[in-house]
Amino acid sequence: MSREGQIRRTTRETDVQIKIDLDGSGKATITTGIGFLDHMLDLFARHGLFDLEVACTGDLHIDGHHSAEDIAITLGQAFAEALGDKSGIVRFGSAYVPMDETLVRSVVDLSGRAFTVYRVDKIRDRIGELDVELIEHFWRSFAGEVKCNLHIELLYGANQHHIIEAVFKSTAKALSAATRISSRIEGVLSTKGSL
Repeated sequence: MSREGQIRRTTRETDVQIKIDLDGSGKATITTGIGFLDHMLDLFARHGLFDLEVACTGDLHIDGHHSAEDIAITLGQAFAEALGDKSGIVRFGSAYVPMDETLVRSVVDLSGRAFTVYRVDKIRDRIGELDVELIEHFWRSFAGEVKCNLHIELLYGANQHHIIEAVFKSTAKALSAATRISSRIEGVLSTKGSL
């Protein structure tokens, strides 16, 4: 069974194409026009073991907001498409990721209900060309499309680059755990009978 999703989203502000394979090996081809976001999506793929292709042309002459938001929306839609009916998935996943002085925890429930808790301090405004405030918006937009509960919390840390990197790594690992197929699960893991 192939668990791939492929979405193209075009607006007057951006043109985004994303392909994801949930059962990949962590290969990525990322071109967003925002260097730090490329780096974060690359390590998201690597640590989640997702094969990921992202191509975005956006109105970066304005700023990175439209590109970051539309990439998150499209990634969420492709992720949801790859999940299909969620039959056999473990559903819940969590991960702690350290990065030097930083420790981040991410917890996910692929419940069919969108809710995000993001408790991560913003120590500085920008990393490279990316506004740090867009990271929270990115994950809220992603979770809204996947329709999952996503809780991301900085336990401690001092370097903003390390913090954001740990956010992407821990969320990738939590999602990878939640999407794992278990032969012990018949249908979907819910007393309702659907997710």
